[in-house]
Amino acid sequence: MVQLLAAVARGESVDQSALERLADESTLDVIRKQGAAGIDVVNSGEQSRVSFSTYVTQRMSGFGGSWTRRGLKDQNEFPGIARPRAVQLMRDMPQCTGPLEYQRPDLAERELDGLVNGVNETGSAHKDLFMSAASPGIIALTLGNAHYASHEEYVMALAEEMRKEYEIITNQEVVLQLDCPDLAMERHVAYQDEPLQAFQEVVALHIAAINHAIRNIPREQVRLHVCWGNTEGPHHYDVPLEDILPLVYEANVGALVMEMANPRHAHEYKVYQRFPLPEHMLLVAGVIDTKTNYVEHPEVVADRLRLAVDAVGGDPSRVMAGTDCGFDTSAGSSRVDKDIVWMKLASMREGADLVSQSYSW
Repeated sequence: MVQLLAAVARGESVDQSALERLADESTLDVIRKQGAAGIDVVNSGEQSRVSFSTYVTQRMSGFGGSWTRRGLKDQNEFPGIARPRAVQLMRDMPQCTGPLEYQRPDLAERELDGLVNGVNETGSAHKDLFMSAASPGIIALTLGNAHYASHEEYVMALAEEMRKEYEIITNQEVVLQLDCPDLAMERHVAYQDEPLQAFQEVVALHIAAINHAIRNIPREQVRLHVCWGNTEGPHHYDVPLEDILPLVYEANVGALVMEMANPRHAHEYKVYQRFPLPEHMLLVAGVIDTKTNYVEHPEVVADRLRLAVDAVGGDPSRVMAGTDCGFDTSAGSSRVDKDIVWMKLASMREGADLVSQSYSW
């Protein structure tokens, strides 16, 4: 399947029936394994996608050619840590060359059916289902603009077209999770040479684009994920959470999915005490690092969750255990061994149970 997805990324024709069959089998596999690990907020694992953001070029017209995307500032400084495949995937991207139009809703519907039907087929116990989707902002900064007059015009056009995918997901009563590394990571990618204020203005614009795209969706049906990039490196150029969190709070969503295991940001639970989480929001605390093959001890998970609970005022019902990011951001990147992924998730479940048992509900 990885070979087929790589061919799709290169714009080559592939055996679509074979790709669909393999994606269905893989989706069922990850659903079963989530259940075995005790995960009850279930996702499809994005098995049919080339990557978490560039998959939109298979669903939306207006993209073509290629452009060279800037590298991460810390990896530019320490090139020895960059993984060659990841760098190649990151930099060789198509760009917007014409008007955008979301033309393949059937692909989104098929992927969604794979999740819903897979859960039913496997009999997996779950509290809710979620489907992730790229935010307008990360698409705009990943896939360069050679058509629209300004970045604002481009990102708002993306917001209007991606609205169709977001509503397909939520119309099936599945939770939409917007993946938004543009709200943090892009400080040390696209805006690595700009003043902080310029980046904050872009964050505010991208939040406005999100709110435009989800205007017809109840906020409790949307979660927003912020990350500093799922790469193992020094991360010493990461923007501090305190510089973006008040802007992120402007998103009309019901939950934030935030990195808290990342050792560059593990101390930033304190920021939620200075900038309290809005009453209508839940915090999905990243208690598992998705960049290393360490398996976190359940007690470590429990300690991280207790810090998150304290940070939001002591109410455990406002905190959910989650991972810092996805384990892979593109097909075949394999940052963490596949078998270790399930061990890490099982440890997350055990740690969450330890914390839940310690509270009087």
